[in-house]
Amino acid sequence: KITGLSPVISIEQKTTNKNPRSTVGTTTEVYDFLRLLFARAGEAYSYVTGSRMVKYTDEKIIELIQKDFAGKKILLLAPVVKGRKGNYKELFENLRKKGFISARVDGEIREIGLGMSVDRYKIHDIEIVIDKMIVDHIDLKRLKSSVATAMKNGKGVMMVKPLDRGDIKYYSRHLMCPDTGISYRDAPHSFSFNSPHGACPKCKGLGYVNAADIDKIIPNNALSIYEGGIEPLGKYKNSILFWQIETVLKKHGYELHTPIRELSEEALTDILYGYPGQIRLENTALGVSSNSLYNFEGIIKYVTMQEENSTSKKANKWAEQFISVVKCDVCNGQRLNQEALNFRIAGKNIAELASMELSDLYEWVCTTEAQLEDKQRQIAGEIFKEIRTRLKFLLDVGLEYLSLNRQSMTLSGGESQRIRLATQIGSQLVNVLYILDEPSIGLHQRDNIRLINSLKE
Repeated sequence: KITGLSPVISIEQKTTNKNPRSTVGTTTEVYDFLRLLFARAGEAYSYVTGSRMVKYTDEKIIELIQKDFAGKKILLLAPVVKGRKGNYKELFENLRKKGFISARVDGEIREIGLGMSVDRYKIHDIEIVIDKMIVDHIDLKRLKSSVATAMKNGKGVMMVKPLDRGDIKYYSRHLMCPDTGISYRDAPHSFSFNSPHGACPKCKGLGYVNAADIDKIIPNNALSIYEGGIEPLGKYKNSILFWQIETVLKKHGYELHTPIRELSEEALTDILYGYPGQIRLENTALGVSSNSLYNFEGIIKYVTMQEENSTSKKANKWAEQFISVVKCDVCNGQRLNQEALNFRIAGKNIAELASMELSDLYEWVCTTEAQLEDKQRQIAGEIFKEIRTRLKFLLDVGLEYLSLNRQSMTLSGGESQRIRLATQIGSQLVNVLYILDEPSIGLHQRDNIRLINSLKE
């Protein structure tokens, strides 16, 4: 019999993860600790003005109102609709039943009457008028009550508008830009490119998008559109798409037989990306003009719609030959939305840290903690410690040249094995027996010594 055998973990041979959302950072869980670090100790900046975001307690808000508006007549407002369409008839009726007398609708103070509504097809900003008062120390109790009511109805956000000339001030219990009123979330999932709360809205957290390739659509610009110069369309056919293109060309003084390289930039742009107005066809199967008006959305839209929306595998395969994978132009390949990218620690956002080589990131982590303010250091101390420990294990197995945003699918077999090994060591289990399929890991003798020392520690 065998006795005294410790629990066993086998670091076995595995195929590389093919999920495009899996990275070195997510596999080793280092990125999870970075998300926690930025959520707890990051400094938020407005992506509109660049100013630092702020959050206040109710007591601090009252103090600031007394300081900034002393002796002035003001309106206390609670925002309930910001930049949305709708008639809001039900909202106004609920406000009327709660006893509110007036609201500020698109900058205009209006009395809330029975059956009040606004244009459902226009974008509106609506704020409840909570109170109209002159700021002084005598009415402190009233001010406190009104601020509490405004915060309750504005879901943690309120506005102060001076009745004389002056800019509106925003105050919030959440992170908020004091000049524009935009607010941020600061939960850990707000920094995850695998969460809808943190991912770039265009590329959905992948960092790249599929886009039509002009060189593939027009491989030979010496040909005319009639001769098949636009590859997805082929040679001229008696169809509505070619009639639309011919009409657009005539508006610019060209015809279908004109070589593409001789077309003006404006004409080619209209053909590829769509004509800005409506067009009346000047050529049909009967050879007469049409009385109907059409929208021409361009060849690019035609190809991308086939690639994105078609349920036919044949149509998808056809469209894919004209599509290339390119870096997302919204997040610049950083995967996150603009809110997450505007949180910084020591001048760097989370995407910049994730793109560093692990050796440089380890040095940044070791030196940055001492530069933080006392409050930040108290909050982030344990998180920094955990990040340092896990990065040290990755360095010990010889992966200092990788970065956290490196996709797992691009790693070699040996790199993938070493990452899994470092992740196991980083969990800091005790009295555990590790079985390593060492030949498949592909480690050098120097790395074997590093591993043994790490396991001993």
